[in-house]
Amino acid sequence: MPHTTLPIALDAASGDHGAAPNVEGAVQAARAGVPVLLVGPRVALHAELGKHAGSASLPLTVVDAPDVIGMDEHASDVRSRTGASINVCTRLVKEGQAAAAVSMGHSGATMASALLTLGRVKGVDRPAILTHLPSKKGFVTLLDVGANADVKPPYLAQWARLATVYLRVVEDRQDPTVGLLSIGEEDHKGSQLVLEAHALLRELDGHGIRFHGNVEGRDIFQGTTDIVVTDGFTGNVVLKLAEGEAKVLFGWVRDALGGSLQTKLGGLLVRGALRGLAERMDPSTYGASILLGVRGLAFIGHGSADARAVKNALLRASRAHEANLIARLEAALAPQGG
Repeated sequence: MPHTTLPIALDAASGDHGAAPNVEGAVQAARAGVPVLLVGPRVALHAELGKHAGSASLPLTVVDAPDVIGMDEHASDVRSRTGASINVCTRLVKEGQAAAAVSMGHSGATMASALLTLGRVKGVDRPAILTHLPSKKGFVTLLDVGANADVKPPYLAQWARLATVYLRVVEDRQDPTVGLLSIGEEDHKGSQLVLEAHALLRELDGHGIRFHGNVEGRDIFQGTTDIVVTDGFTGNVVLKLAEGEAKVLFGWVRDALGGSLQTKLGGLLVRGALRGLAERMDPSTYGASILLGVRGLAFIGHGSADARAVKNALLRASRAHEANLIARLEAALAPQGG
């Protein structure tokens, strides 16, 4: 990738583990050709960079931002703390000095800062957090997973269009299908929100989206549709449930294989296969979730993110920028857009 590529602004001292995994992930991304602006306390970031041999020759630049919004602080703090690292990141995007903002820190603060600084794409009432979950068919795209607990039916229709463009442009899925999460496949099942959203999505079918119909919870991991739309409250519960269940299941498998000598020997035989499975179910494989619908690229990662998650988030952000995602989302939502 040429060095003329715009760098990604990383909120480099945020998250549960501070600067270490952020800087290590940035070094890995820079080695893969993605330039990164490390935004945070200058001295601490330089000290962390110093631990990585050869980092001085990589496309990495430290941007000083001594103030970092902690995980236990309020998202609304972004309004008064203009020098906070997340605000510096989103401003760099707004000013055209960075291709995207990526943060493993306070998700509410990242969302508030992106919305405040970048504004919304025309035609979008509320941005949504889009994430990928492993499914039988590779991965399934779920949104919203936490930006909006209370929603209106038109939001779900907008998100279906945004997610369709995102998958086409960034993930190369040519004709993705959309499912609406409900308590039954039948059109007449679901809450008032689901019933009204279903009617809107049915109208959009063939005009910017491919609407499959209602899907149930079990369809998510079957990969019945490429995209599943729901409100942020339900989506967040689904996401946390999936991650929690995966952890517990692996614990059970480990316990079962560590019992007798016989099961320990069996465990050795399946270890490689289990490692592959763990890899597929690990959130760090996908790096971070995009805040879809703001006028600029913003990615929100797990507070517990490791270096691999940071690297993958930076690569994903770079890919979205190279694919000119924002302009294509705006075109899709323009009144004449199909």
